[in-house]
Amino acid sequence: MTCVHVPTEVAVPQSSAGCQDCIAAGQRWVHLRLCLTCGHVGCCDSSVGRHASAHYRSSGHPVMRSLEPRESWRWCFVDDQLV
Repeated sequence: MTCVHVPTEVAVPQSSAGCQDCIAAGQRWVHLRLCLTCGHVGCCDSSVGRHASAHYRSSGHPVMRSLEPRESWRWCFVDDQLV
């Protein structure tokens, strides 16, 4: 599905070591997500911190993609759907 919120250029991950916010808080994460606007790496909503969603709410950056091996999907928070 096409989405007007997907940026034309994809940001480079700011960190590949894990969820930046979980690392700072000493928490564990389940799966990682990459903000396509700024490269912020956050954890999924199955993680305690739900930092990818929190990043969207605080920044307004609309699209994240999975950083998990063999996954290539993207999620638009504005449209609440896979893109």
